[in-house]
Amino acid sequence: MVNELYPYIVEFEEEAESPGLETHRKRKRSGNSDSIERDAAQEVESSTGLEPGSDSSQCSVPLKKGKDAPTKKESLGHWSQGLKISMQDPKMQVYKDEEVVVIKDKYPKARYHWLVLPWASVSSLKAVTGEHLELLKHMHTVGEKMIADFAGSSKLRFRLGYHAIPSMSHVHLHVISQDFDSPCLKNKKHWNSFNTEYFLESQAVIEMVQHAGRVSVRDGMPELLKLPLRCHECQQLLPSIPQLKEHLKRHWPK
Repeated sequence: MVNELYPYIVEFEEEAESPGLETHRKRKRSGNSDSIERDAAQEVESSTGLEPGSDSSQCSVPLKKGKDAPTKKESLGHWSQGLKISMQDPKMQVYKDEEVVVIKDKYPKARYHWLVLPWASVSSLKAVTGEHLELLKHMHTVGEKMIADFAGSSKLRFRLGYHAIPSMSHVHLHVISQDFDSPCLKNKKHWNSFNTEYFLESQAVIEMVQHAGRVSVRDGMPELLKLPLRCHECQQLLPSIPQLKEHLKRHWPK
């Protein structure tokens, strides 16, 4: 039963342990907020690591339910804190040294997609200062090492950079191949987060910190995620993600 003046849906379900006994529960209509958070959890910044050899086609995040679900958005159990957990898990780690750790993106947007994270606590680019300059340089060097060690024989092109407004806490450098051949690349926001000025080149970030002591992010960045789909190789406009992916095969055949 649905009454527009009473925003609840009454559902009847049969208890498995008591046949014949019907119970009912109320579920409040939540509108679009749940779908927005689910999308954010699968966003380029919702990466929580992937054990080498695991199925990268698993591109959904199970939502926690029940009384044990976190109530504070910044609690360690919230999806935005996932990187802090994954970087500590030996099964997730691809490389590590005294300063950084590298994990595979759990929701890769290309054939190769790694995240380089510092052990030091740096919440985001906003928290970066001149004191982090050498760390940023080291993160870039490690990113290049990943490309040489794991994709050295590949003809794919790579980019290293940061999202201007990440949804995941803890600063992390994306090292991503430019084929964008992945089932986890699903929507316009995914594409534009890597193929507009929303994606800040690693070297540009280093230069900003070197000259200004901080990272400047201009206004209007979220609007870039809404731009039309445009091939990053030939600049052709494509009407949908499936058509864009089919088009990209011409540039990056397997």
